[in-house]
Amino acid sequence: MSHVKWTNVFLLVVLLLALTVRGLTAYFINNHLADPAWFQSGTYALFERQAQAILDHQSSAFWIDDPSRTESAVYPPGFPLWIAIIYKISGHRSAAVVQMVQWVLDSLSVVLIVGIGATAYDYRAGLIAGLLAALSPLLALYGAVPLADAPTSWLILGAIWLLLIAAKREKLLPALLAGLLIGLSCWLRANAILLPAFLIAALMLCKINWQTRFGLSGAVSLGLLMLITPLLVRNAIAFHVLLPTGLGAGTNLWEGIGETDRAAEFGAVYGDQKLLEQERIGLGLPADETLSLYYPNGVERDRERAKKALGVIAQHPIWYVGVMSRRMAGVLKFAGTPAGYYGSSGINVTSSKCLPLTMQGGFVSLFVTVLGGLQSVIRYLALPLMIVGLGISLKKAWRVTLLVLSTILYYLVIGSALHTEIRYGLPMQALLFVFAGVTISTTIIGLDRLRT
Repeated sequence: MSHVKWTNVFLLVVLLLALTVRGLTAYFINNHLADPAWFQSGTYALFERQAQAILDHQSSAFWIDDPSRTESAVYPPGFPLWIAIIYKISGHRSAAVVQMVQWVLDSLSVVLIVGIGATAYDYRAGLIAGLLAALSPLLALYGAVPLADAPTSWLILGAIWLLLIAAKREKLLPALLAGLLIGLSCWLRANAILLPAFLIAALMLCKINWQTRFGLSGAVSLGLLMLITPLLVRNAIAFHVLLPTGLGAGTNLWEGIGETDRAAEFGAVYGDQKLLEQERIGLGLPADETLSLYYPNGVERDRERAKKALGVIAQHPIWYVGVMSRRMAGVLKFAGTPAGYYGSSGINVTSSKCLPLTMQGGFVSLFVTVLGGLQSVIRYLALPLMIVGLGISLKKAWRVTLLVLSTILYYLVIGSALHTEIRYGLPMQALLFVFAGVTISTTIIGLDRLRT
């Protein structure tokens, strides 16, 4: 069989494993959609109400009609629109149908990881990275949860692949498309809005002429601006202030202080309900008066939270660097007891958790048990493989590696500056498997040389 055919067969195996692992994980999550420990049903309900209103022609999919309702700008409009589209096409209105669509698409998204690894390094590294990503408990979990995190990750991974192609071929169109995908991701989650700054810094170090570097950088920036400008204009007209794609940075900053061991010292609290209780007292409001995180006066209150948090950080910068370092370690903890406030790193599939009773026992159960065992191994080996692969990649092709690494650093640094969770940085988690793939690929090549 030719090399191309073997590559296609391996890719098919990767896709089948991704579908299997995510399907099994989705079955577990589907049985826990009412459990807030596994699914943030309250957050989903917010998006679903907006989606229902769009479908029932009670609300605009984009425009904000009532400027006093600043909570309408907390999240970008993309995910409610995505839910509405799925509801419309499927004819069913439930989180379960969104989950089904997303876990299938997330399974296919491992092709993006393969493409990034193959473009940056070689096909072997890309295919191995895809295999590891297909088996990853972390990626499977968040691919099976019907929230905006997984779709956002697909767009960012697509953008990184296109940017690698743009830098390799010195073409502007893939760079423009990369910027458009990053901008589109901001319609789902706003956390990639500053990512182009990191990517442009890496592009400036690529081994291409300066004219092309500036051209690629400009194309990425233009693509981003083309898609986030409508959101900026909408918010400026509705609230008479220049807002990015959503509110919440101040809340995350202040609650991020609240999750630390010095929270009481600074008067910070962690958790939306505790924050509301604190602000209700501060505003002198009675218990029966309506108060939510962003209503009334959501813009001003979010800025006040940011001001308090930034004041604490400015007074204690060394301490806060330590806080950020612990957060970085927390979102990279793939095995053992979950770290603090950062969310689950996934489940290992088992027949008892991920199969109906009628399918438990026999070959199917044995197969699922083997998959779960492989996932357990990946949990413990992933981070060492990623670290070693990063070193190998920097030595082999440091310019390309910096282009991949810039996204990882963005989510680590910017994410850890706020309250963060593992699910916020899914593109980073996926890209790290590229370096793990490089480690295994290099090891295979080394063993082949020893045998010959």
